[in-house]
Amino acid sequence: MLVSYNWLKEYVDVEDLTPQEIADKLTLSGVEVDAVTKLDADITNLVVGKVISCEKHPEADKLKICQVDVGEETVQIVCGAKNVAEGMFVAVARVGARLPGGMKIKRAKLRGETSEGMICSLQELGFDSKVVAKKYSEGIFAFPEEMVPGESATEVLGLNDTVLELDLTPNRSDCLSMLGVAYEIGAILNRDVIVPEPSIVPVAETTADYMSVKVDALKDNPFYEATVIRNVRVGESPLWLQSALMAAGVRPLNNVVDVTNYVLLEYGQPLHAFDYNKFGSKEVVVRRATNDEKIQTLDGQERTLQSDHLVITNGQAPVAIAGVMGGSNSEVSNETTDVLVEAAYFDAAVVRQAQRDLGIRSDASVRYEKGVDPNRVREAGDRAVSLIQQLAGGDVLAEPAVIDELDRENKSVSITLNKINNTLGTGLTVTQVGSIFKQLKFDFDESDETFTVSVPTRRQDIQIEADIVEEVARLFGYDNIPTTLPNIPTTQGGLTATQRKKRQVRRYLESVGMHEAISYSLTTSAKESAFVSPEAARVSVSLPMSEERSTLRTTLVPHLLDALSHNKNRNTYDVALFELGSVFTTGETTITEQPSETTKLAGAVMGLWQEHAWQGEKKAVDFFVVKGIVEGLLEKLHVTEGVVFEKAERMGMHPGRTAKLTVHGEDVGYIGQIHPSTAKAWSLPETYVFDLDISKLMDIEEATMRYQAIPRYPAVARDIALVVDESISAHQLETIIRSHGGRLLVDVSLFDLYQGEHVEAGKKSVAFSLRYLDREKTLTEEEVSAAHGKVLVGLEQEAGAVLRT
Repeated sequence: MLVSYNWLKEYVDVEDLTPQEIADKLTLSGVEVDAVTKLDADITNLVVGKVISCEKHPEADKLKICQVDVGEETVQIVCGAKNVAEGMFVAVARVGARLPGGMKIKRAKLRGETSEGMICSLQELGFDSKVVAKKYSEGIFAFPEEMVPGESATEVLGLNDTVLELDLTPNRSDCLSMLGVAYEIGAILNRDVIVPEPSIVPVAETTADYMSVKVDALKDNPFYEATVIRNVRVGESPLWLQSALMAAGVRPLNNVVDVTNYVLLEYGQPLHAFDYNKFGSKEVVVRRATNDEKIQTLDGQERTLQSDHLVITNGQAPVAIAGVMGGSNSEVSNETTDVLVEAAYFDAAVVRQAQRDLGIRSDASVRYEKGVDPNRVREAGDRAVSLIQQLAGGDVLAEPAVIDELDRENKSVSITLNKINNTLGTGLTVTQVGSIFKQLKFDFDESDETFTVSVPTRRQDIQIEADIVEEVARLFGYDNIPTTLPNIPTTQGGLTATQRKKRQVRRYLESVGMHEAISYSLTTSAKESAFVSPEAARVSVSLPMSEERSTLRTTLVPHLLDALSHNKNRNTYDVALFELGSVFTTGETTITEQPSETTKLAGAVMGLWQEHAWQGEKKAVDFFVVKGIVEGLLEKLHVTEGVVFEKAERMGMHPGRTAKLTVHGEDVGYIGQIHPSTAKAWSLPETYVFDLDISKLMDIEEATMRYQAIPRYPAVARDIALVVDESISAHQLETIIRSHGGRLLVDVSLFDLYQGEHVEAGKKSVAFSLRYLDREKTLTEEEVSAAHGKVLVGLEQEAGAVLRT
């Protein structure tokens, strides 16, 4: 719903508030405002001009030289519009003016003739093409009435306005009208709403002499009013009416149809105008359609109707689909002299069925399907008849033809003050709650702190106690409701152990410089084929929204590579992402049971990991950066024992730069560089990933934390360089060292790896630093040598290690 600030001011006093302030108050009360758009924000120096003369350009067939009176002077403007003509009042952008899109108007020469300004079309002034009258869809705009040359065109065109775009929830259909929004603003500000008073001057003749009404489906159509207006003059609407409609996103057509659209926006009540002379009879018959009955609607399409659809007929053929769209056979045109104005209440379910079956979603059907105010149907009809008489003239026949079986009673809802306060956690008094109902313009009775509220029919969303509580909360102010934690025996606040660990994981990874990604759980087997065999059993979606979302994912890595590729294609080369989410696996080819859902953690990193511009240092991401991230994560989760990284080969991964991670012998994931061919498929540079079964890691019980006193005695360090076969890993060597070091060996750390000159081919030199300590006394050289000797013997016997000299 688009709400014009200038139009809103006609119903409620908001002169002391800016459009942005109104938007803020509406949003805080539960009616969200998506956008606040100032129509003339990009327009300057736009004036009304009168074309004094218009002659063909001597050097160009499609250009005309116009002398235009702009108030202070007459200027020459070269114009290429076909419809420009002498005597027109037009919108002129003077030299130095700015228009939407950043256009700046300069003095120019066109084929040798000076042009001092531009005669504008509505599109050039920022109006959407779909709301510009067809007459002006091509060429310049001409004011429909005499104007004063030199006056501001932004004001007469209604561009000195601001439009609020409301994002309404389905229950707030009352705000699909200017009066509904005015009531909302009036309630928030505690101000009165001004409702228009129709002024109709009928003639002596009555409608009964020209038209009768018969309704065969009273349940679907409990109210129908037909008013005949004779001798109307159909033509272009006045500028104020066109401007109001265009600001609301509606295209002006003619003064009669424009009035029905204007009242639709004003009251939220759809109306329809028929050409009386094309109607085909003197009787309106409302009935259900017959199966396969045909009608050509206003959009020029032939529609096939069914018995679920309600139609307006002339006793024989349909002339409109009730509440949805009129027929082209009775359309009001410039030749129309007599008009039949329909004001009716149609059942929401019937209108919804028709618009869904026929694929038509009109402004009228949207309002009918959500429910219109039964007490505004006749008022809206009178308002439209009054405006048509003012703008198009004509004789309004007295006593409209009416069928009226409509229930207009207000709904009554009772609620106690205690219920309101207990629900909201507030301490409101009877006086405060009563004041809120008065602001809402709700009549009520109060007795012993029990309110019986008479809900006006314009607020059809209010049905039960909870709706009343919501209204009190909105007007009291959501920000004024105290914030409390649950405090009842069955609801214990706090996070589960798994939730706490997930938060720890996210915070740790964010702290090391990674960003969280969130991707779809749906994918295809082709997308994952680089990492998971295409023949693997997968969980397929029965009715996928697209082929790219046809199966549940079994790994998180491909989605992260998609994100990296997306960034690279936009010149962002240093990216580190992680995702914590579910993957789905099954062992069945034909799924008969629920798949297994496992929580996984994956990361993907490319480009520079660290850069110090001042020192000129750059650190590109490599295997050890990713390994360090994972080791830090394990430490954060207190998984410190039994952790082993072993060389491994996996689909899609580099065979020499990939390691699997095991904890106490159980496989919990892998880290490494993606294979160059895999990286090429995603158009990525050297990229490293990790993929962990985080649910297993979180299930590992944390070791009991034990504290030790700071050693009172010095430690002894011994360094050894071992020559071993290339196939023996540093982890194997460390395991041997620790198994033979005894109680005195307290620390082992790798500090060097060497291959090359002075080391035999197929061999490598691995250097460790060993630290010995006795917490009870100072170690002697003999004790250290004895323990160290056992280590060397173990290395020689179990790994064939030789001390490098």
